[in-house]
Amino acid sequence: MKQWVLASNNKGKLAEFQALFDQANLGVQIINQGSLGIDDAIEDGLSFVENAIIKARHASAASGLPAIADDSGLCVPVLGNAPGIYSARYAGTHGDDQANNEKLLAELRPYRGDAPIAGFFVCVLAMVRHADDPLPLIAIGKWQGEILDAPRGEHGFGYDPLFWVNELGKSSAELEKSAKNAISHRGQAMAQLLAQL
Repeated sequence: MKQWVLASNNKGKLAEFQALFDQANLGVQIINQGSLGIDDAIEDGLSFVENAIIKARHASAASGLPAIADDSGLCVPVLGNAPGIYSARYAGTHGDDQANNEKLLAELRPYRGDAPIAGFFVCVLAMVRHADDPLPLIAIGKWQGEILDAPRGEHGFGYDPLFWVNELGKSSAELEKSAKNAISHRGQAMAQLLAQL
């Protein structure tokens, strides 16, 4: 069985990816970079695409294996598409979901009225066959929704409790994993990547 490195140490992402890969039946074993002792890359790109490629190249260089990386985040147009590429560290500390959600709610208070506040999740996947791959595979998923004024639901991670999915009448954090993976930004990007593979 082939092995690929997933350039992430985020447990929520790892679980979602493993489910998506298992479903795809690629005959690929996904190993997270942390289990190989690989630290997070320095994400100094200015876009989701740049950061995904940076992370994939970093994991591939350190492991000698093909690597797949995801750079994703929440964009809220009334905030100039913030938190955007800074979603994981919006409130200052990387991966502090509660602080990030609280900051987002505070930033949106002046915009609250009768009209819902639109937002969308973005996921960019980059896959490199080796660290210097001149032609990384790139797949992009975008999931439209609205931003709630208070958290709802127990599932998921990140901004899921604040992300309202209109067509399902639930927050992302109220969705079962399989339902979320079928329509989410990550599920869309994964489907695109699999089509390219």
